[in-house]
Amino acid sequence: MIHVRRLTKSYADAESRQRPAVDGISFDAMPGRVFGLLGPNGAGKTTTLRILGTVLKPTSGTAIVNGFNVVDHPEHVRRQMGYVSVNTAIYDRMTAWEMVYFFGRLNQIDDGLLRQQIDWLFERLQMTAMRDTLGSRMSTGMKQKVSIARALIHDPPVLVFDEATSGLDVLAARELFRTVEDMKSRGKCIVYSSHIMSEVERLCDRVAIMLGGRVVAQGTVPELLETWGQRNLEDVFYAIADQPELAREIACGGVR
Repeated sequence: MIHVRRLTKSYADAESRQRPAVDGISFDAMPGRVFGLLGPNGAGKTTTLRILGTVLKPTSGTAIVNGFNVVDHPEHVRRQMGYVSVNTAIYDRMTAWEMVYFFGRLNQIDDGLLRQQIDWLFERLQMTAMRDTLGSRMSTGMKQKVSIARALIHDPPVLVFDEATSGLDVLAARELFRTVEDMKSRGKCIVYSSHIMSEVERLCDRVAIMLGGRVVAQGTVPELLETWGQRNLEDVFYAIADQPELAREIACGGVR
């Protein structure tokens, strides 16, 4: 469903030298699975996801989303994807219901079906009470719920969650987890990016750990725990952060 090969994105620094924000990464995310990108702020996770979402163009390498190259067919990629980001803008003068309805109509959903889908999403995400709240009066958590609802409204085969629980309270975050699990059971391909280890360990079938723009470890959670001899994903991350060169050798198959 998503196939990334040797993907690189570089930017010029103050001295006009090219510095990679993403440095030759490769991974696959499959239908009915949650693929996790785990790493600290600045690791390259969001840059990677913005390339997948066609917001940025890669410097080199390829990214294929449901059969479409993100550079050659960006308009087709966007139709395949629902994207949730902590930085998604909300229109101040539209209510929660109006915003989700607007995005549904942009995706050419029939009016009757769209209204049913909005009712289901608002109940699922506990948004009914904020149905008529203007964007200008929403809390951070309320805005994030709208962002999630409008990403799901056209029922896309691919979903990207970039730090999606940011600003959500405990109950709303739990509903997001349930939504992710439900989307997975419906065969969606899900990429879930976070720096919160417990979220990734709970939700993800396969995980890529990023540091400095590179994927330094990749596998299922049990595989990573066994390889690094740790009890949880947080301890795996600390071990990798302490020994990044060893992690790269393991990732390349040079060390077991």
